Amino acid sequence: MGNQIKTIGVLTSGGDAPGMNAAIRAVVRTAIHHGLNVKGIKRGYAGLLKEEIVDMDGLSVADIIHRGGTILYTARCLEFMTEEGQEKGAEICRKHGIDSLVVIGGDGSFRGAQALAALGINTVGVPGTIDLDIACSDYTIGFDTAVNTAMEAIDKVRDTSTSHERCSIIEVMGRNAGYIALWCGIANGAEDILLPERYDNDEQKLIDRIIENRKRGKKHHIIVNAEGIGHSTSMAKRIEAATGIETRATILGHMQRGGTPTCKDRVYASIMGAKAVDLLMEGRSKRLVAYKRGSYVDFDIDEALAMSKDIAEDQYEIFKGLVR
Repeated sequence: MGNQIKTIGVLTSGGDAPGMNAAIRAVVRTAIHHGLNVKGIKRGYAGLLKEEIVDMDGLSVADIIHRGGTILYTARCLEFMTEEGQEKGAEICRKHGIDSLVVIGGDGSFRGAQALAALGINTVGVPGTIDLDIACSDYTIGFDTAVNTAMEAIDKVRDTSTSHERCSIIEVMGRNAGYIALWCGIANGAEDILLPERYDNDEQKLIDRIIENRKRGKKHHIIVNAEGIGHSTSMAKRIEAATGIETRATILGHMQRGGTPTCKDRVYASIMGAKAVDLLMEGRSKRLVAYKRGSYVDFDIDEALAMSKDIAEDQYEIFKGLVR
């Protein structure tokens, strides 16, 4: 079956994540090692529809493993959500001789890969998202770097918060998934975390805890707030008005997407990229590479997209037990 695969395309789609370049590099060099051609598709599915397709060789991916972002760029594409857009994309793949495609991104990107597979293009997905929200995988490319970036920033905010005896609300990324907030809550010793999966909108409970902690002699109060809860600035104003304690909001924003990827993100992304090529050479399509219980495995994309993921309850309970 491997002999029937001649040209692999690779694209990155959706939000960028540190480590995507390591995955691209692994796809390109593994494919070349096995005598295959590789074409890079710029700007995700939007670039595919515009035929922004370039030949890649070993030098195309030299000196990129340490760089954040993605050398192929990324974009969102509403047109590709339509049947017409998907059929056009499949035809463009065939026009350029792309018989197999590696898609690096999140669940929205994988729905595009799912559609192309149904139209006869061999596809394998690689999970690249800082949110750690791919249900079938315990790891996603970029999470480790993003959570370390947020952790270091919160440490700095904590220092000045203590100096001024403030309450600080630090908003981290995570629109529908609270893993960055949860991990930072544990790693930074936060007094409260607000997670999309768990927050009950009881702001008075927050206020009561802040007042009680101040009575106990605590000099600061750190609240890690996930993007999916949001409204950090207005929340800070309400808390200050209710407690009389100076309260500031810090929104970390897109700094969490950038920066030099950690060793873990470089190594795991490289292995996943290489595994994606291996799957295609084995004649396996419509698969998603995942990391599960310490091993690299793969799932059918239909099965993977049907899964749901919640915050790990044991981790959340551990956080609550550590708060004092």
